[in-house]
Amino acid sequence: MVENKGDRAFNVFNILLLTLIGLVTLFPLYYVLVVSFTDPSEFIRNKATLFPHKWSLASYKYLLSTGAFIRAIGNSAFLATVGTVLSLFVTSCLSYALSRRRLQGRRLVLLLILLTTLFNPGIIPPYLLVRDLHLINSIWSLILPVLTSGWYVLLMKGFFDSIPSSLEEAARIDGCNDIGVWWRIILPLSLPSLAAFGLFYAVAYWNTFFTALLYINDFGKQPLQVLLQNMLIDSSTASGGSAAAEMAAEQQIPTETLKMAAVVIATVPILCVYPFLQKHFAKGAMVGSVKE
Repeated sequence: MVENKGDRAFNVFNILLLTLIGLVTLFPLYYVLVVSFTDPSEFIRNKATLFPHKWSLASYKYLLSTGAFIRAIGNSAFLATVGTVLSLFVTSCLSYALSRRRLQGRRLVLLLILLTTLFNPGIIPPYLLVRDLHLINSIWSLILPVLTSGWYVLLMKGFFDSIPSSLEEAARIDGCNDIGVWWRIILPLSLPSLAAFGLFYAVAYWNTFFTALLYINDFGKQPLQVLLQNMLIDSSTASGGSAAAEMAAEQQIPTETLKMAAVVIATVPILCVYPFLQKHFAKGAMVGSVKE
């Protein structure tokens, strides 16, 4: 099909517009990255600079040398790893059980799960539950109440439904029980699904913020996102007190570069995990298995 002048002009306009939108979107990320690596003395002189002449790791070294920031990273890492593993385990078990038509009460359980996706209980019921379970000020209060998602259970159940029943029948002939079928057959075929949902869970746990504000009172148990919010109000919270803030002032480290460095540190782990899981997203679930 031959393009006329109008089509070419429209394509050029689209390219220019999308390029402009892309630049506007990437500029804040570029600015955060540049400011975090800018030498403190140069930032103090020039304030806003897009092309620094002198680069420095002073802000990163200071943040990674403070106890409060390291504890916050450890708390978020614990949430992202332990929470993701437990969530995948519970979600896959529940989804596999609901995908078996012989399960008694299956329709009722599916209806109850569907209701959780339609109606939000709000803030007070979860808080009362966490309080009655004596989980206030415990890191587990950020994991157990959100251990699984009704929407993810329904999606993974649909994924399990698409697996041919002949695979399960062959496994049972070889002597596998329900747990053996789930462990040896279903989970290996479900790697694309597990990778996708695992990334969703990991991002959600790593970005835990609001529930941490509700349930965690101990400064040493707060995740990284809460610490970042506190840094926007008072940069001395990055190190847990005014003494460390005075140390940063003596080293002439601007609070703005500290904040930008903290944002970069909070973003990098997810960016590093994503490329390893991306390859599973487009893979077929039934590659190499028996087709019906």
